[in-house]
Amino acid sequence: MSPSKILFKLSGSIACYKACNLISKWVKEGHEVQTIATEAALKFVGASTLEGLTGKPVYHDLYEPGKQMAHINLVKWADLTVLCPGTANTINKLAHGLGNDLLSSLFLAHDFSKPYFIAPAMNTAMFQHPATQAAMKKLESWGVRVLPTGEGRLACGDIGEGKLLEPELIAASIEQVLSKPLNIAGKRLRFLITSGGTEEPIDGVRSISNFSSGRTGVEFAEYFFDQGHDVTLLRANRAMAPTKPVEQVTFKSFHDLDRQLKDQLSNQKFDCVIHLAAVSDYSVDHLLINGEKVAPGAATKFSSDHEITLNLARNYKIVDRIHQYSSNADVVLVAFKLTNHASEEEREKAVLHLLEHSLADIVVQNDLTEVDPENGRHAAALYLGNRLTKRVEKKAELIRSVEQLVLERLKD
Repeated sequence: MSPSKILFKLSGSIACYKACNLISKWVKEGHEVQTIATEAALKFVGASTLEGLTGKPVYHDLYEPGKQMAHINLVKWADLTVLCPGTANTINKLAHGLGNDLLSSLFLAHDFSKPYFIAPAMNTAMFQHPATQAAMKKLESWGVRVLPTGEGRLACGDIGEGKLLEPELIAASIEQVLSKPLNIAGKRLRFLITSGGTEEPIDGVRSISNFSSGRTGVEFAEYFFDQGHDVTLLRANRAMAPTKPVEQVTFKSFHDLDRQLKDQLSNQKFDCVIHLAAVSDYSVDHLLINGEKVAPGAATKFSSDHEITLNLARNYKIVDRIHQYSSNADVVLVAFKLTNHASEEEREKAVLHLLEHSLADIVVQNDLTEVDPENGRHAAALYLGNRLTKRVEKKAELIRSVEQLVLERLKD
C-alpha cells in the first residue's frame, strides 16, 4: 500500500489496544494517521497514547469550539477510513444513519468514492444478533468493506466469532483490497465457496458424517482472496479454517447448510458459487429403541444398553437448488463430483447425471484413488457443460484452471 492519509476511528472496546498496534505499524510504514475516538474508546486507551503514536491530536468532541468545519474537512483529507474496533453499538448506529457523536457524524459526511473499512469486535452473541448482521449487510450495500472477525476466546470468557482480527491480518486485508483490484469490466468478483462435511445428529453426542476435511475449499478461498476477489467461505464447523482473513459462515447439518446457503445467495449477489461441501445424502429420520419410535434430539444421549436402529430419510440435492436460491440469475455454478474406484465410463456417467439435475456450468470430477493430499496429487477432469475441457494432476493447477473457466464464462 502506497503512503496514504488514513482516518482511523476507534469505538469503545477492549480491543482498542490491538488497534494501537495497527496504528503504530502504519505510521512506521510512512502513512499519515489521524485518529477519531469515541468517549467510550478513550476509556480503554488514553488520548496521550494515540497522540504519541500518530504525532497528531485526537479528535473526539463533536462540539469542540472552532473545530466543527475542521472535523468535516478530515473526510476530504483522508484517502481511506478505517473503523477499528467497530463495536455492535457503533455498527448499528452507522447503519441507521445516526450522528450523535463525532465518529458517526463523520460517517454521514463520508465520500463513498473513497474506501471505508470496518474491523468488527464484539461478543459472539452481539455479532450473531440479527440486528448486527442486518446492519453489516446494509453497510456493505452502501460500499463499506466489513472485514471478517477472528474466532477464539473473547475478553468476556466466551469462545466464538466476534474477536478482532490480529493487526497484521487487518493490514493484509486492506492492502489486498487496495492493491489487487482484479476484475472483469471494472468489477470485483464475489465468490461463495462451500467446504467440509455435514453432520447429521443422532443425539447430543453422536452423529453421522464423512471424511471431508474442508482443505480444498480453504485452498480455493485463500487463492481467490489473494487475487483480490471477495470471498465468503461457508464451511462445516469442524472443517479446516483459513489462516487468511476470509469471510466465514459455518454450518453443521444438511439442513443447516441448506438454510445458510439460501440466506447467503438470496440476500447477496454472488458472481460464482463453488460447491465443494461433502453433503450427506441421508439424515436421521427416527430411531427404533426396543421397538419404540424415537426422534433424534440434540438435548439427550441415548443409552448404549439397548439395540438401536437408525431410520434414514433421503435428502434432496442442495446443488440442484443453488440457481433457484440465487438473487443473481447469471451466477456461475461450479460443482464437484467425487467417485471412488470408478472406471472412466462410470466417471463420465456420474458427471452427465449431475448435469441433468443441477444445471451446473462447470463440473470438476475426481476419483478418490487419484487424490493424495500428502503428496500434492489431486487429479481431476474439468467439464464445461457436458464437454471435457481439461485434465489436471495437481491442486494448484486445478484451482487456476477453475478460475480460468469461471472468468471465461463470465465474459460470455
